[in-house]
This record gives sequence, structure tokens and C-alpha cells, in this order.
Amino acid sequence: MATLLTFNVVLPAHADEPQGFLPNIHKHLSLTSTVPDNGDQNPYAIAVAPVSAGKIQKDDVLVDNFNNAANLQGVGTTIVDYNPTTKQMSLFAQLPHDLPQCPGGVGLSTAMTMLKSGWVIVGSTPSNDGTTDTKGAGCLVVLDPNGKVVDVWSGPNINDPWGNMAVIDNGSTATLFVSNAGFGLGSAKGTPPVVIQSTVLRLDLSIAEGKPPVITHQTVVGSGFSAQADKGVFLVGPTGLAMGKDDKLYVSDTLANRISEIWDATTRTTSAGVGRTLTKDGMLLRPLALAIAPNGHLLTTNGLNGKVVEIDPQTGKQLYAQWIDANKAQTPPGNGDLFGIAMTPAGDGFYYVEDDVNMLVLAK
Repeated sequence: MATLLTFNVVLPAHADEPQGFLPNIHKHLSLTSTVPDNGDQNPYAIAVAPVSAGKIQKDDVLVDNFNNAANLQGVGTTIVDYNPTTKQMSLFAQLPHDLPQCPGGVGLSTAMTMLKSGWVIVGSTPSNDGTTDTKGAGCLVVLDPNGKVVDVWSGPNINDPWGNMAVIDNGSTATLFVSNAGFGLGSAKGTPPVVIQSTVLRLDLSIAEGKPPVITHQTVVGSGFSAQADKGVFLVGPTGLAMGKDDKLYVSDTLANRISEIWDATTRTTSAGVGRTLTKDGMLLRPLALAIAPNGHLLTTNGLNGKVVEIDPQTGKQLYAQWIDANKAQTPPGNGDLFGIAMTPAGDGFYYVEDDVNMLVLAK
């Protein structure tokens, strides 16, 4: 695969800024196409395997697809597996679009993780025609490490699980945070209204040895985030979730062009609403996925250009931006190309996907 060396770092305004992560990123290596044999496209979620189990090797990179071969949104049903050692991509799972237990069926979203116990959990934000006109409430699907569906979670707190999950995994227990962007969402025709009903849901899990995870508690820890149906990108809603220090959960409030902070995330029993604003506007241009770099800083991909932005969560300062997708076929370059992001196990870089060419890329 070709190596892309284009990058653009915005330097901090002051020399006394903390050491950043992005200035050490110099290469962007295209690793593999994310399109499986059935032609699914539009890669969304990225998850790095914490263990070897079933068909998955430790440090494999799982990527799911939101669109089908006809490029209809909300009908992608596949998860592919890239092995960094063999440099091979294989199909991990292909779900039926018409999964009866999942309201509206299957259209795999940016919500995906693999637990230390080997279970893979992935969100569905489904449609029947590629638009929100036919969207369903969706679900979270639990797969075993061989890609077989073993459980489906749905209910009143789950409506289009959308954003990349934040996860605290202790082995026999785990805590998942997932945003739900489907509440109150209607058609994308005309000028769709902005609906302020999106939530962040905390799921506390118990995992007995050899048994699938079970939800022990559900708590809405954030609410009133904005979302909007969109003909071009299906919907725009809270997308990125990352767990930081001091029990703080960070949420990319995408439509509001800000990063929100929810405090006491693992212990609160009530919603923090939209939380506190950590940072807003500036280098952000529709922030999507979030990840925590080894230095504790937040990385977020921009939805409206091809940049990734580094933020110091202690101060809220936006430190650096790097253009990781400079495809000039879009305006601005890379507009609409970036979605998922995940750190490498060594912490020396990150994986991301380029939607425009259906590629998994390594930045290091």
C-alpha cells in the first residue's frame, strides 16, 4: 500500500505549552481496504483487540462498516479484522440486516469495543433505505470471538447507539458509555430540525467466566445533547466518548462544535445534562471520535475537514491540529472522510479510517 507523508502541524502559541503527542506523528501508512467480499463500505468504528480469542489475535484491529455495497447508510452489516503482524484483512462477522431482536435491524455504527473476556459489542443505527425516514431504534449486539451473535440489547434507553464507546474493563466487570442519537429524530428532507434529546448511557456489566456479559445497571449520565437528521451523513449527533482522569467522561458534542465534560461519570445516579464545556470552536470543526493519547491529552477527528486535534483536558486548550486526510476532492480537504480513531497498543501512534477510500490507516 502507498505511504502518505502529507501532514500539517499547527504549533502552540506559547513555548511553555505541555509536550504534545501530534508533533511526534510524521507518517501515515495505508494498511488495508476495509471492504469485505459483500462490498460493504463506509468504515466507522475501530477497536483494537486487548486479547487473543477465537478468530481474533491480540492487537488485531476491528473495523465495522455502516453502508452496504450500494452505499446506502445504516445497512452495513460487516466487521473486518486486520492483523498487524500478517498484514492481512479478514472478515470477522457478517450480521443479518434483518435481526429480529434489534428494532429496525442492523446498520453498524461507530459504537464498538472488544472486552478482555473476548466478547465484542457493537452498536446498530439501522435504516431500510439509507435515510432516517426508515430508521429504527437499533440495539447493541454481543458477539463471541468467532463472530457469532450471542445476545442483543435493546430497550427504552437505547435509541441509535452512535458514538465510539468509552470502556472501563476489569475482566469480570466492565463499564460502557455509549451515546444514543436517535431520540426524536425524523426525516432528513428539507431542513431537518435540531433535536435536543440525545443521551449518554452508562451500562454496568457483569461477566461470568465463559458466559456473555449481562447488564446489571443502566444509567443515563448525560442528556439534552443535540442531533439532526442529515441527508449526506445520515445524522449528526454526539459521537466521541473518552474516559479521562478523575472520573471525567469527555463527549464530543458534535453539532455544538464543542467537547463536553461529565464529572463523576462512573458513580453518578442522575444525568449531568450536557455537562461542562471543556473547549469549543477554535480548531474544532464538527468533532467526532475521541481517544486518549499516552500523555493524557484528547485526540478528536474533525468531521468537516481532514484534521485531528489535540486538546489538554486539564486546561481545555487546543494545542495542535494535524491534517491527516488532505484529499482535495472534498472542500475543505478531507471533509466527511474521518470517523473512528483508536490508539496503537504501544502508544506510539493511532489508527484511523478514511471513509472516502475505505482504508484503514496507521499514523505514527
